[in-house]
Amino acid sequence: MALKTLKDIDVAGKRVLMRADFNVPIKDGSITDDTRIRAALPTIEKILAAEGASLILMSHLGRPKGERKPEFTLAPVAARLGDLLGRTVAMAPDCVGPEVSDRAKSLKGGDVLLLENVRFHGAETQNDPGFAEQLASLGDVFVNDAFGTAHRAHASTEGVTRHLPSCAGLLIEKEIAFFEPVLKSPDKPMVAVIGGAKVSSKIAVLESLLPNCAAMIIGGGMAYTFLKVKGHGIGKSLVEPDYEETARNFLAAAADKSVDIILPEDHLGASEFSEEAPPVAIDTVDVPEDLMGLDIGPRTTARCLEAIGTAQTIVWNGPMGVFEFSKFAEGTRAVAEAIAGSGATTVVGGGDSVAAANSFGLAHKMSHVSTGGGASLEFLEGKELPGIVALMEE
Repeated sequence: MALKTLKDIDVAGKRVLMRADFNVPIKDGSITDDTRIRAALPTIEKILAAEGASLILMSHLGRPKGERKPEFTLAPVAARLGDLLGRTVAMAPDCVGPEVSDRAKSLKGGDVLLLENVRFHGAETQNDPGFAEQLASLGDVFVNDAFGTAHRAHASTEGVTRHLPSCAGLLIEKEIAFFEPVLKSPDKPMVAVIGGAKVSSKIAVLESLLPNCAAMIIGGGMAYTFLKVKGHGIGKSLVEPDYEETARNFLAAAADKSVDIILPEDHLGASEFSEEAPPVAIDTVDVPEDLMGLDIGPRTTARCLEAIGTAQTIVWNGPMGVFEFSKFAEGTRAVAEAIAGSGATTVVGGGDSVAAANSFGLAHKMSHVSTGGGASLEFLEGKELPGIVALMEE
């Protein structure tokens, strides 16, 4: 099955209903990071460039849980989007209802209307058929460009596709163009850099990527469960006892496939999990009983950089340590800089990795930085995403 894209649908003269991901951080009524709005601009501008096309945008914001809560209004998004587009973006009073329907029907070519938060209605997350039909009635065709919600079968992502000719926007098309080869046919050798706190949240990604990897770097808190099952002392480091057998089985599978698993050989630790805790260099693989590992050490970093330097494809999902604490950010920073300067195809997925790439000013040096945290994680796990499946040609 092939993904249907804007190339497959003529939007000229049509009212285009588009699902975007405008779930942006807002503080005191002001948007603090407009990255997701900017990410939607190429698709919005392409649609508006079609003669006579008008655009009806819909999105969620936050978790209002089916209630109309003023702090989750999309009005600030309408204002910011209007500034970026250099044209008026009208704000609808709701996302369904007679007034919204009248506003949509009166749109002329080039007009843009932003619907109010779809999650003000509980029917959105329930993928209620009637609610989806109401949304669909506003447009002639549907374009989904909200990769960040593609792993959810909601009314505005999956339900509306049952009522309108539907396709993917440019952002979703780009996300799939980078993620799909990683799972199916990457340029080799491929190195996966997987970090984060827990084995439980990343084991499916590890197992999915293993068949195509030459090497896999495992860092962050999750690394200590793997070190424990290899017989090393981990001190007070994070561990998941329920996942020790899973970790043991994964290491055995990696050995069977001759995949080089790189785990911390030295650490930067502390006596407690605190930004104020003094960092302690641990020059052995074993962590003393009174310390916990919070970052990789220089010897581990050097080995990571060596592996990254051999790669043609790099997938990065998760930090090497507690990069939010400046004293324990250097391992993640060094690995991120090596990935950014590698010359390989670099795909960054997952909220923490994206946050790290942005905080180090390196995102623009990566081949692709995903806009979808949970969606990118599930894609890397090899799962089918309902919002994407609904856009496939049968």
